[in-house]
Amino acid sequence: MATETLSYSQLGDRLSWPEAARTLVRRLRLPRQKVNERSDASLKARIEELEAQLAKAEASAASHRADFERERERCERLTLELIRAAVETMNAKEAAARLEGELAARRSRPWWKWLAGGANWLRRRECHVPSAA
Repeated sequence: MATETLSYSQLGDRLSWPEAARTLVRRLRLPRQKVNERSDASLKARIEELEAQLAKAEASAASHRADFERERERCERLTLELIRAAVETMNAKEAAARLEGELAARRSRPWWKWLAGGANWLRRRECHVPSAA
């Protein structure tokens, strides 16, 4: 005679009266099995189910990893571009400040000194030109 192990819900479904399953098991003194003592077949099925879920999660993680790597590289490129733009901006500000200083120095001198200073500067410049020999 083969014995069949059923849960309370399965027994209730067979009896078409789910509430009576526990009472019937107690009244007939049927052997009970603890919930964590499952059969090998159900454990193997559960393991296969969990392995399938794990494979799905690993595939999803690999996809997310690729997205993460692509975004990290993009972020690094944008950071380098931002640093280059900041360096160019600082250089432009330094050049503008230097030119403003030169302009302020020239404007502070009277025009006749500027003309005279400009001619002297040009003569001094011509004297220091190296010969092409």
